[in-house]
Amino acid sequence: MQEDPALHAGASQSREPQRDGQATEPTDQQGETTVSSLTHITDATFEQEIQGETPVLVDFWAEWCGPCRMVAPVLEQIAAEQGAALRIAKMNVDENTTTPQKFGISGIPTMILFKAGQPVERLVGFMPKPQLMGRLQPHLAAKTVASS
Repeated sequence: MQEDPALHAGASQSREPQRDGQATEPTDQQGETTVSSLTHITDATFEQEIQGETPVLVDFWAEWCGPCRMVAPVLEQIAAEQGAALRIAKMNVDENTTTPQKFGISGIPTMILFKAGQPVERLVGFMPKPQLMGRLQPHLAAKTVASS
């Protein structure tokens, strides 16, 4: 059986548009979907995912959204660099409508940073990595002061 060369054509870690304009999932060299460092969450898992001491950046996105596809590799880089200091989660707004409605998401991409389950920063639209990190860093460096 001969391998299909098309499987290797889009073998990168970034999301690339297909011919119909839809985004593809990141693939490895064999054309298999790779495990992303980003967590995919749903309306059902949202509350559980944003709890805890580690800040969580939730990216509200859709497959048809060009700027969402542009920000995806930036978020992958940030997740890899920040490690345990920041969790990044993605919520598809076409498949999950309750949470985006609750937070008034009217345009995508919209990213909301949560600390201990509370929104602390809201970012709308594509941002280059330096600008995005500039908005996130103060929240990552800040430590919660225990009340006496």
